[in-house]
Amino acid sequence: MILQASAFVDMGHLRPGKLGEAGEEDGMARGERAAVVTGGAQGIGRRTAALLAERGYRVAIVDLQNATATVDAIEAHGGRAFAFAGDVTREEVVEEFARQVLGQYGRADVLVNNAGISLIRAAEETTAAEYRQVMEVNLVAPFLLARAFGRKMLEARSGSIVNVASIAGLVAVADRAAYNASKHGLVGLTRTLAAEWGGRGVRVNAVCPGWVKTEMDALDQAGGSYADADITQRVPMGRFARPEDVARAVAFLADGEESGFVNGATLTVDGGWSSDGSWESVRLKKR
Repeated sequence: MILQASAFVDMGHLRPGKLGEAGEEDGMARGERAAVVTGGAQGIGRRTAALLAERGYRVAIVDLQNATATVDAIEAHGGRAFAFAGDVTREEVVEEFARQVLGQYGRADVLVNNAGISLIRAAEETTAAEYRQVMEVNLVAPFLLARAFGRKMLEARSGSIVNVASIAGLVAVADRAAYNASKHGLVGLTRTLAAEWGGRGVRVNAVCPGWVKTEMDALDQAGGSYADADITQRVPMGRFARPEDVARAVAFLADGEESGFVNGATLTVDGGWSSDGSWESVRLKKR
């Protein structure tokens, strides 16, 4: 079993950045936007947090792992951020994190549900405990976070939630029953919240990446289930996605000026994987 967690520990603690000195009233007076990113210590989450900071958002990060390096990198480039360590599958932790964010920033304009875990195991060998764990992190936690921050967004009648799903939420990938089910569920949650909240100013969309070169990919490959060539020969563009590719898609959906009428969408960032029905010899002949 290969499991990588980005989001669960005991009751969280706050690692404030320079922003903590600003306070709610000052931040609201300047009208500065605030973005929340889960799983921001590494990979897609880290680059997404940095990119949103570059675009003027104050950033709050929650992760299982220490996200100090992400906060420091953001602040080194003039941005503002703080990190919170906590288990986002636990309702009380999510509520405390939301309280900290709203206490620091007074608002939450964007929520990026990025934290997740993978499980590569044949369905018949997957235990109920393993299945539930993947569901808790990949599907229950995004709901808890959307509910917690969605309340503030609905009150303001403005906000954007971006769920990082997967092409495994749109098509099947063998030996990933729990992961596929969780990501299909996340796409369903995205569409449901878009239907419920769109009329009150809160847009909810999903980004569906293909294979991305991150720490999670390295751990998955370490189990021997696939190699780089299995991906690069299958993707029409002939390469893995980069965290930057996904982060820019997230930033597009987060921005109300760029995607203000996009709601309930699933934006694939897979190099054409899910649209290409060619067999390998035909695909490689086109390169």
